[in-house]
Amino acid sequence: MKEVLIKILQFLGLAFWVEIITDNPRCTYYFGPFFSDKDAQVAKIGYVEDLENEGAQGIVVSVRRCKPRKLTLFDELGEPSEREKIHSLSRQPS
Repeated sequence: MKEVLIKILQFLGLAFWVEIITDNPRCTYYFGPFFSDKDAQVAKIGYVEDLENEGAQGIVVSVRRCKPRKLTLFDELGEPSEREKIHSLSRQPS
């Protein structure tokens, strides 16, 4: 029954996902979907451990409601991540 509810939430874009952004390699990973924030919070620990064991660095984790189009986004061009763009914009004078 829970799987059906998760599918409905996912269809509506209301399912919870674990979003993990790493600096090295420059990737964004999505894990999910999850029925609740609590379910995603519990699961994120294992995902982070796996990435750390694979040597990923600069790991930033968030749980949010979204509907990712791709589960892994790899920055092959070495362009600044969204996090870096936001940080650099916040440092610019008004």
